[in-house]
Amino acid sequence: MTRAELPPLAERMRPVKLSQLVGQEHLTGEGSALHLAVRSGHIPSMILWGPPGTGKTTLASCLAHETRQPFFTLSAISSGVRDVREVIEQARNSGKAILFIDEIHRFNKGQQDALLGAVEKGIITLIGATTENPSFEVNAALLSRCQVYVLKPLLPEHLLELLDRACTEDVILRHRKIEITETEALLRLSGGDARRALTLLELIVNSMPDPVHITNEVTSRVAQQKIALYDKSGEQHYDIISAFIKSIRGSDPNAAVYYLARMIEGGEDVKFIARRMLILAAEDIGNANPTALVLANAAFQAVDVIGHPEARIILSQCAIYLACSPKSNSSYTAIEKALETVRQTGDLPVPLDLRNAPTGLMKKLDYGKNYRYAHAFEGNFAFMEFMPDNVKGMVFYEPGKNAREDEMRKYLRERWKEKYGY
Repeated sequence: MTRAELPPLAERMRPVKLSQLVGQEHLTGEGSALHLAVRSGHIPSMILWGPPGTGKTTLASCLAHETRQPFFTLSAISSGVRDVREVIEQARNSGKAILFIDEIHRFNKGQQDALLGAVEKGIITLIGATTENPSFEVNAALLSRCQVYVLKPLLPEHLLELLDRACTEDVILRHRKIEITETEALLRLSGGDARRALTLLELIVNSMPDPVHITNEVTSRVAQQKIALYDKSGEQHYDIISAFIKSIRGSDPNAAVYYLARMIEGGEDVKFIARRMLILAAEDIGNANPTALVLANAAFQAVDVIGHPEARIILSQCAIYLACSPKSNSSYTAIEKALETVRQTGDLPVPLDLRNAPTGLMKKLDYGKNYRYAHAFEGNFAFMEFMPDNVKGMVFYEPGKNAREDEMRKYLRERWKEKYGY
């Protein structure tokens, strides 16, 4: 095989054993679930959920290699029900096999249903990889038959170890004179993605004669020159969605539609885009315009029904509406403050007045004794304390400065007076 025919560096450095994996020790280390599964020879069907480049495909191939099972792979982007059935038939003929499905969140219900029987009967061990929450994207029947394992973004020390291994062990790079003197740009541009880190290293080395001195300036320059390569392989996935969300948050419908077009043209999953707008409607618009959440949810459901390419129109309408809506993150900040308080104060006792008293003993202990039923009072409001003693008077929700929440502030001030400072 000539150098031109060699696979990319990321593929050449792909481990074949769990012990060779870098990172994900919680799944592959001594005594972990997958380590014990390999030792027993019984690999459960599973969903591997995590960001790109964290080792989902590698982990699947390692499991197949270590258990000596036939290994089939399908991509949810290009495979249909017919492809699934053909693999199942091959697995049936070979006794048992591992089927790895990349981006399983892109499989529709019919495709996922085609897997069910084979998984139930043990004809295949399914390993699905996804960057999306499987609770939303994998149907309940299939999900109930799979273990879900969460992969974490690789830490800087993991990426540096991979880069060092590549420079010293790769069939090509070990013969080059490479010195990495600065790593900040490499780590920043890699973003916890092993594939991206190794691809960037290979681009740099291939662009320079020996000796190769890798600095932050060199890394940034080469990355900019090769940016089209990253676009083509989907490496800018998170940069583009980030720009899209920030454009909507910043009330710029033109920028929002531009980045939306970038994602659609690049083949992004339309349900992923719709889901992110649904989150934004609650996080960045909230009660400044409660209708935004309703419309975003309707857009998500419509996109799910209609699919590509007509979904682009629905996404465009929703993105423009959200960008032109008044903004408030008060609901988001309220729950974040409340969560932090709960973490700091622990399980504080609920006031007796608010507790149910389903038994006679509880009634004797004054459970619910002084509870004031709001609807029995004028204005459907009764002044009483609802918070545990240790956090009385704490303010989590602070209404934003917009017309809708000004009304809410007025409502709260009329009832709670000075208690919460509204």
